[in-house]
Amino acid sequence: MPEPTERTYVRRVVDRELDTLLVGMPAISIDGPRAVGKTRTAARRAQTVHDLDDPETLALALADPSRLVRGPEPILIDEWQRYPPAWDLVRRAVDDDPRPGRFLLTGSTGPQTPPTHSGAGRIASLRMRPMSLHERGLATPTVSLAGLLHGERPAVSGQTDIGVEGYIREIVGGGLPAWRAAETPMRQAALDGYLQRAVDHDVPLMGYRARRPGLMRRWLTAYAAATATTATYETIRDAATGGEGDKPAKSTTSSYRDLLEAMWLIDPVPAWWSVGNPLGRLKRSPKHHLA
Repeated sequence: MPEPTERTYVRRVVDRELDTLLVGMPAISIDGPRAVGKTRTAARRAQTVHDLDDPETLALALADPSRLVRGPEPILIDEWQRYPPAWDLVRRAVDDDPRPGRFLLTGSTGPQTPPTHSGAGRIASLRMRPMSLHERGLATPTVSLAGLLHGERPAVSGQTDIGVEGYIREIVGGGLPAWRAAETPMRQAALDGYLQRAVDHDVPLMGYRARRPGLMRRWLTAYAAATATTATYETIRDAATGGEGDKPAKSTTSSYRDLLEAMWLIDPVPAWWSVGNPLGRLKRSPKHHLA
């Protein structure tokens, strides 16, 4: 796999955190939806790359699993969930030699067969999300939320040349880097195909066969319509099945939610509760968001 150059690579929010973790942890798992940029970010730091989305590479791993943990380090195992034993191979390797910066794993879905061990204390998890406005190079941040939460008191001010039309264009266009430069019709077609493939291809890879794929796509559309709200899942289900007398069971739509969370497509935002008893925050519903 050719390594992206500094000229073409757009630095991401997770880069700094990833570099910090590589200094102290033997293995890091970068999780996030497909096409978010995990492979490119990880490959910049890897000396050996095993792309398990490639049929030949996967066949070699099936024939000789230990090859995944051999070679110059850091070793990147891309789309590790295609061969779930890879997780336990890495876990055992770092048990034997816990030097930092040995392995990087990237995954776009949960595995059909979960690993025998969670990797707690050995494999750190890092969530990668689509590009923020800052990462897209559209504006220069002037206030740090992290700084404010750590007690800094800078002057809160700033301005931007982005208008309402520009914000709408960015929201609709999404933050997946591969399609940033595409014209609107091509980008829309790519996004539609992305969701179609998620339901028709990625969901079955996780061991779930949707009896009504069209219903799952409508449920995802209804969930998107509930963005930034705390609408109940019953409300989302009813919106997805408008005009149908035979509503799907709650267990069915709960499976949709669990699967899409495991694919990192659903990204609920926990409630903000800055005062009073912390239990108050736990009682509040998260807001619905899609990656």
